[in-house]
Amino acid sequence: MTADLDMRIYPDREQLGAAAAADIAEELRAVLGSQTSARMIFASAPSQGETLAALAEEPGIDWSKVTAFHMDEYLGLPQDAPQKFATWLREAFFDRVPMGAVHYIDADGPETESADAYAALLQESPSDIVCLGIGVNGHIAFNDPPVADFNDPAAVKIVELDEKSRVQQVQDGLFATVDDVPKRAITLTVPSLLSGKRLFCMVPGALKADALRATASEPVSTAWPSTILRTHPRCTVYADEEAASLLTTESE
Repeated sequence: MTADLDMRIYPDREQLGAAAAADIAEELRAVLGSQTSARMIFASAPSQGETLAALAEEPGIDWSKVTAFHMDEYLGLPQDAPQKFATWLREAFFDRVPMGAVHYIDADGPETESADAYAALLQESPSDIVCLGIGVNGHIAFNDPPVADFNDPAAVKIVELDEKSRVQQVQDGLFATVDDVPKRAITLTVPSLLSGKRLFCMVPGALKADALRATASEPVSTAWPSTILRTHPRCTVYADEEAASLLTTESE
């Protein structure tokens, strides 16, 4: 079954981040009010920066009861590379709140073993909250159109990165040139992301305008992997006016 996206549009990135963080915090408080712990999955990208900064300031959350995962990690970068997603998330969020546990993808060990080990950790218990974004080609995590599989039997897998994804990393200011961007990564698969009980998707910036348009209106298919978000019963998308600039309504 597909449905219209639950879309919230804000004037700028800061207001988007504040609104998304407030909603994520409300959901997390509710989860921790009804069970002893919570499990969250986080995207690692500048698009998430404002939301994570605001979330770190939200009161009344016992972060010691939260176990965190991240969605993807490059393969082939030096261990101390600042572009590693684990490093970005640690600096942007995990060092700012007293997390109960953070599980990082081991991109430096044997690849298949690392993917299998992360999948085993992820599948120990359901994910309560997933905080994600959408790539310029509609990817969610690193499920680019050439490798996305809505019925993927794996929970975590090794992928070749689409050229548009690699260019986006340069556009985001994370690498100087496309040649510097790794060509392979470990990623959570689409079923892993959609297994989350509650999804919050933050999509700011003009670079994401066509991807957001496609997410809302293109047929649900791996041509635009993010269209699958329309099948999730509890997914909210937060966009700023730049990202929403190509959206239309039936009344227009």
